[in-house]
Amino acid sequence: MKSEKRPLIIPVENQVRELDPKLLLACVAARRGFSSIIGSHRKIDLSIASFPRSLYLCKSFTVMNLKMFQIIHRLGHQILSWDEEALIHLPPDIYFSRRLSPLTLKYVSQLFAWGSDNLDLWRRYPEMPAQLPIHATGNPRGDMLRPEMYPFYAKEAEEIRDRHGDFILINTNFNHVNAFYPAQNLFRPATNGQKKPSFGKAARGMSMAFAKTLHRHKLELFGYFKELIPALEQTFPDINIVVRPHPTENPDAYQRVAADHERVQVTNDGNVIPWLMATRALVHNGCTTGVEAFAMGIPAISYRPSVNSTIDEGFYHLAHQLSHQCFDLETLQGRLREILDGRLGAVTGTEPRFLLQQHMAAQDGPLACERIVDALENFVRSGVNMKKPPPLSLAAGHFLSRGRRMVKWTKQYLPGSHAPPGFHRHRFPGITLTDLNERLNRLQQLLGDETKLKVEQMHDQVFRISV
Repeated sequence: MKSEKRPLIIPVENQVRELDPKLLLACVAARRGFSSIIGSHRKIDLSIASFPRSLYLCKSFTVMNLKMFQIIHRLGHQILSWDEEALIHLPPDIYFSRRLSPLTLKYVSQLFAWGSDNLDLWRRYPEMPAQLPIHATGNPRGDMLRPEMYPFYAKEAEEIRDRHGDFILINTNFNHVNAFYPAQNLFRPATNGQKKPSFGKAARGMSMAFAKTLHRHKLELFGYFKELIPALEQTFPDINIVVRPHPTENPDAYQRVAADHERVQVTNDGNVIPWLMATRALVHNGCTTGVEAFAMGIPAISYRPSVNSTIDEGFYHLAHQLSHQCFDLETLQGRLREILDGRLGAVTGTEPRFLLQQHMAAQDGPLACERIVDALENFVRSGVNMKKPPPLSLAAGHFLSRGRRMVKWTKQYLPGSHAPPGFHRHRFPGITLTDLNERLNRLQQLLGDETKLKVEQMHDQVFRISV
């Protein structure tokens, strides 16, 4: 079967987090005869009617995906998906209401789980179709944490060390209360005369009681972390402090703290992996970066000055367990001193390692990308119907695609929009064709792959990778 008859569509929503691992997936797929259409998730979806019938690899299948899935289906594409947010997830009942929907699942042909924990979670969903194949392949992001992939970021890590010297990395995840735009928070700002709080985007699928509990907990921790930054600068006069906000957080609060402290820098540049390679230690609270640090053997501390069992055990258990846990500033400073003096490294032991293996498959053996492409090949061999859809279905797909594009363009400029143009630029600032080729070349060198790739730009920030 020729590759042009079965391209992959690989949308990238958060560039710094997703682009490199998805380029790795495109490289592995190219060796097997698949071409890939990769780029900005928003730009791909707005141009979906212009692409040949493909295997669309989605990063989620929430009810928010429904209209897009209906368009994709009418145009004759097949939808396959994982959940980018399933590694560290909310309690099952809330996770199900936020991230899964029987309305969207009927359009999905295959699911790819981060690991056995993710697979078991999905199987517990009461409305999961029994016949829907779920593969515990791991995720492309996990591949970039493997030692054989470290050279990909070696130059960036060296440049970070040259620029920041010895530093402690503080990763924050207060996007529930400090979102890039207020409408993305758990609760929207109160308007005149408003008596009851109204949900923001982050509260979708939550009960009011849980949202209020999470809001209080996050606000308290947010305050502690803003106090932590100058405290660490004062305690460790020979070490710089780098604050890396969550990709959907507003960095202004940290910039205001940094303005009064010479050795504090705030940045969200690039993928987090070279920052982990360059740092002396990571400090976080329940952040996915804590899991990534453990996988790489980087010392990490989960700072827990405020504890809430509902949130910490039901949401952030994995990240806490794979880090040194400190419940007050004095203990945190002592642990950091041990790390900086070389007396303490990353968390070790068979139990934490087993916990990681349950949650993140493919940390040894074949890459997650290879396992995903294995499943794609089997899917194609199974006789998937990639025939041209009926004329009425195709016409409806084109009509709905154009209508959605007009609606999206209009809504982004309306007051109170949760995703105005600035937010999209923040999540996907863009990449040049030259930079894309350079990254692909580095990945191929690490794979020992001499496949000659053809890379061309199809639309603004949308590229085709083929052989």
